[in-house]
Amino acid sequence: MELTFRSILTSDWNMLKSWWEGHKWPVPSKDALPDNATGGIMIEEQGKPVIAGFIFQTNSKGCWLEFIISNPEYKNDREIIIQELISVAERTAIKLGYKYMLFIGKSNGLRKTMKKLGWTEDPSPTFELMKKIN
Repeated sequence: MELTFRSILTSDWNMLKSWWEGHKWPVPSKDALPDNATGGIMIEEQGKPVIAGFIFQTNSKGCWLEFIISNPEYKNDREIIIQELISVAERTAIKLGYKYMLFIGKSNGLRKTMKKLGWTEDPSPTFELMKKIN
């Protein structure tokens, strides 16, 4: 399996939208994502995009890895592409000067893989709240 990575491009937007729709998940607004939906990483297998995630930068030593989305038609080993995305995101964050990375999500597969990669999980349930204020 040959995996490569690149930055998310403006031209990826329609594909990313179709991935969220294919998973029957809400499509986030572009302006709610870093750099108008280009502030993230795309993993490709033999030149075909398979998974993406967004890095939300802050003015602290912590950043967020969020809105991870995969091609719903991709049927190969999903854990490998998730591991690659997380590893690339971690290396990218370190190069940007971050010490901590946070993720909030509902996917048991992501939780399992992240724990294998050394992430710790808060055992208390949390709630995700969002409000459009303008």
